[in-house]
Amino acid sequence: MPVFARLAFNQSRQDVAPSGGGNRFRMLARGIGMARESRLLWCLLGCLLVVLGCRSTAKRSPDIASELATSDLSPSDGSAAPWDTLTFFHKPEFQQGTGPIDAGDVPEFTATDSGLRYRILRSSGGKKPTAENTVAVNYRGWLNSGKVFDSSYERGEPTTFPLRNVIAGWTEGLQLVGEGGMIELWIPSKLGYGKGGSPGSIPPHSHLHFVVELIHIQ
Repeated sequence: MPVFARLAFNQSRQDVAPSGGGNRFRMLARGIGMARESRLLWCLLGCLLVVLGCRSTAKRSPDIASELATSDLSPSDGSAAPWDTLTFFHKPEFQQGTGPIDAGDVPEFTATDSGLRYRILRSSGGKKPTAENTVAVNYRGWLNSGKVFDSSYERGEPTTFPLRNVIAGWTEGLQLVGEGGMIELWIPSKLGYGKGGSPGSIPPHSHLHFVVELIHIQ
């Protein structure tokens, strides 16, 4: 028998039920209705609790994105610029054999238009070289990793060279210090050895750190 037919048959039986059973039938129907209402109320209450719980614990996608961005912008070693990560003052071996520096606060790095960063560690009123000069210097160079790749101090004697025959960062940087002075340089890769590096000592795309004492100008 189809479902709708069974429902009609049951309804016809209820219509002809003896009057003596009418009260019991109404009480049963009322009980069933109350039970259904009770179950409905419990279902609604459960749904409400679930919704409230989700709203209190879930994070909006902008909040999550904000946290990820903050994490990305907060490295463990702080926000030091690349020229400040491993300077002349970070390791004693960078200072070994060098002359005195000026007293007082450590100066900040200054940027040039080319991207070179420098600071004068020992001021001098002496003559400054030009790109056409040959200079005698003591120097030490290291990578961002802290590895020293070249040093005249270790060789025990100054190095002499024409400023036209060295990397662009040196040609520019040495013109910023007077004879007898000391300068620290941070040379970006484009002013150093670039994408080719220097086989055996300087990897490609390396930024370079130097401390240089200008001894005299020839």
